[in-house]
Amino acid sequence: MSEALLTLAGVHTHIGAYHILHGVDLTVPRGQLTMLLGRNGAGKTTTLRTIMGLWRASAGSIHFSGRDITALATPQVARLNIAYVPETMGIFADLTVKENMLLAATNAKHAGEMDDARLKWIFSLFPAVEKFWNYPAGKLSGGQKQMLAVARAIVEPRELLIVDEPSKGLAPAIINNMIDAFAELKSKGVSILLVEQNIHFAKRLGDQVAVMEDGRVVHAGSMADFAADDELQRSLMGLTL
Repeated sequence: MSEALLTLAGVHTHIGAYHILHGVDLTVPRGQLTMLLGRNGAGKTTTLRTIMGLWRASAGSIHFSGRDITALATPQVARLNIAYVPETMGIFADLTVKENMLLAATNAKHAGEMDDARLKWIFSLFPAVEKFWNYPAGKLSGGQKQMLAVARAIVEPRELLIVDEPSKGLAPAIINNMIDAFAELKSKGVSILLVEQNIHFAKRLGDQVAVMEDGRVVHAGSMADFAADDELQRSLMGLTL
């Protein structure tokens, strides 16, 4: 395994009176795509939100590129070149696609200052973003909104991309587009942590896998090895890939 970019050690998270994460240990290697799998309610989304500082870890530590980020506020985490795409996508419906992209381009005050070469690369990954550039984002389809959400996250170079269920509810053709886009991002050296329920997605993209249950990581290792072990899949997830 390559050098660790992100490490969670013994992370606990409480939300009000509820104890959600019970000592999560997780490593995201630099330059690889790590799949975070598990049944509904296992704690996957809480783990992502805790990394981003949206919920505060009550115990344990989170390190990114050797730096302790456990106590950082969300804007501070984002400024470390970490981008987060939540399951809800977070699209501003009343703004155009262009305006949504501009909001994430911290080095540009207007569209003309956005990195033209990078935009062309993003358009090659997600043609719908270019096609609907001046449309209100709220009028896009679900798949187009998901493309916009990921495109917005990478409008500037990111060292780590964290995405929560990017294929949820999408048509197969859109899912394949997403798979190709994440493969391209990985080839550019972007490290990715991905929560995903689509098994085709996981098998095609994952380098490493971590499986969660009851607020803990109960298995971590190679995605290829996990995909080849039907008995392990059944014991951890109640299904086979």
